[in-house]
Amino acid sequence: MITNVRRILLAEDDSRDVELIISALAEYNLANDVMTVSDGAQALDYLFRRGAFRDRAGDCPIIVVLDIKMPKVDGLEVLRQLKLDDKLKTIPVVMLTSSGEERDMVRSYQMGVNAYVVKPVGFQQFAEAVKELGLFWAVINSPPPVSRWLEPQNSGVPDSH
Repeated sequence: MITNVRRILLAEDDSRDVELIISALAEYNLANDVMTVSDGAQALDYLFRRGAFRDRAGDCPIIVVLDIKMPKVDGLEVLRQLKLDDKLKTIPVVMLTSSGEERDMVRSYQMGVNAYVVKPVGFQQFAEAVKELGLFWAVINSPPPVSRWLEPQNSGVPDSH
């Protein structure tokens, strides 16, 4: 089933940051389609349609926004598992994290993250960063068509029809 919902998956364990992110996205009318989870295990369950999300409706999110330091499963492990899956690996992933550590940034890019944003300390800076992320990834960027994500790869053998 293909839908036109342009859902954002937000994996963030800090409720204050979630509120700020949702508020900033609301300025571009993007907050209605945000699925929020508070740890990496829930993010994986959502992406792989497991546990509480086994019967969830809708397609893959158009973007995944991850914090690195989350309970249960960290953002790097979520990124690793997502990028290993053929159906999910084309989903853009943005690390939105307080970690400015070079090793976290390098590992994120080595594992296929599309953008790495260190959370600014000030509220206004934080809101502006989130608005720009939402505007680019949910409005301007064109993700691969969903129907092609789910089709088997062409074997290279011409059709006999």
